[in-house]
Amino acid sequence: MADASEAERNMVAAAALSMATTELEYRVSLLNSMVSTCHERCAARPYKEGQLSVGENSCLDRCCAKYWQVVAIVGQLLGSQKQ
Repeated sequence: MADASEAERNMVAAAALSMATTELEYRVSLLNSMVSTCHERCAARPYKEGQLSVGENSCLDRCCAKYWQVVAIVGQLLGSQKQ
């Protein structure tokens, strides 16, 4: 009986690890996508200075905020569909 519960705990732990790995991969992909999209929209080329201008900073801030806002909305919609 103890072997069965140990095996069950191992399966649950493996499933949790798999879910956490998938979630991490999703988050990394999301972050990379946001960085790429916002960089293309907001960073002036050719690069003239070593730092971002005030306009570029503002653009990046708005872009990132909108990106996370959309992610939150989609997450809520998907969560409500599961219920």
